[in-house]
Amino acid sequence: MRVALAYSGGLDTTVSIKWLQEKYNAEVITVTVDIGQPEDFEEVERRAYAAGAIKHYLIDGKARFAEEFVSRAIRANALYQGEYPVSTALARYQIAEEVAKIARAEGCDGVAHGCTGKGNDQLRFDATFAVFVPDMKVIAPVREWGMSRDEEIEYARSRGLKIDFVKSRFSIDENLWGRSLEAGELEDPWIEPPWEALKFVRPPAEWRDAEELVVEFERGVPVAVDGERMRLDVMIQQLNFRAGRHGLGLIDHIEDRVIGLKSREVYEAPAATVLIRAHRDLEKLVLSRRALAFKRHVEDEWSWLVYAGLWYDPLREALDAFIDETQRYVTGEVRMRLEKGALLVRGRRSPYSVYSEELITYSAASRFDQRAGEAFSRIWSLESQIFSRARRGVRSGL
Repeated sequence: MRVALAYSGGLDTTVSIKWLQEKYNAEVITVTVDIGQPEDFEEVERRAYAAGAIKHYLIDGKARFAEEFVSRAIRANALYQGEYPVSTALARYQIAEEVAKIARAEGCDGVAHGCTGKGNDQLRFDATFAVFVPDMKVIAPVREWGMSRDEEIEYARSRGLKIDFVKSRFSIDENLWGRSLEAGELEDPWIEPPWEALKFVRPPAEWRDAEELVVEFERGVPVAVDGERMRLDVMIQQLNFRAGRHGLGLIDHIEDRVIGLKSREVYEAPAATVLIRAHRDLEKLVLSRRALAFKRHVEDEWSWLVYAGLWYDPLREALDAFIDETQRYVTGEVRMRLEKGALLVRGRRSPYSVYSEELITYSAASRFDQRAGEAFSRIWSLESQIFSRARRGVRSGL
């Protein structure tokens, strides 16, 4: 049996190599996708071969992740439960897709991932494999073996696997769009996240002096910062550090997992915080009230689908078609101020702005005929007046 394994280089997936060999007599091909995680990829490759992999692939997926996945999340203002910018969720689809491609090219019989049985990632991997390699067996060693972390370490030692067993007390997953932190004292929702666990977001004593930045969008996608055009993945990397040093981007909330459990989740996402806030503000300048109101419902459903492992669901594609239509005129600039943990919008402009100064102004130059407001106001309140009279009549017995 030949298996392609989504390989991070950590304890779970390193142990999985040996476990797949022993349980399934498998030839294991490891696949690592670089989506912005700070790894020594040469060491990851050495670790894979030392554990018994017969071949290792490293795929640079940063540009594609930004352009195909993150850009859609920005246009959708994607925040699961109003907080989480679906960073880890988005990345899983690309990783699983790349593993499936390698599996097909290498003539594999199965694909594997290191997800647990109580998280959301298993859904994202399994659903992607079901779309791209429906004929292959899906194996999830961590889900099958039921080992505790201590048992995994003992298993690795007994097999002579070369891996550093001393790690952070936190479980950290990082990519371009965000950094998630779990485990340790973070499992107590009353305990404040320690600053030592954070990478981008700095504590108040280290906050920089206030600064302004201008984000430029074209058809809903950010294309430049302060007049400098750049690739989206480069922009995100810069903004993570730039906004984080002002204390921006820390998300700490209680999240509802798909399987019904509540979890305390801590994320760092400075770039996502800045770009989604700027994008949402620009939309208010160019979209109608009804379009904005309906798009909020679409955004919630879009975020849920991505979170719940349903990236390839036809509904997500249909929602994207609506979102794409709304973004035709979301072009312009948003000026923002970063100051002492606050993100303040200070200005916005667009060639497609529907803001009319000549109508909204209170100066003598206004072209708005205020006398027309009297008749409009009477008609506007007519329904309320009718209902009020009817209900008074019921209560009084008339």
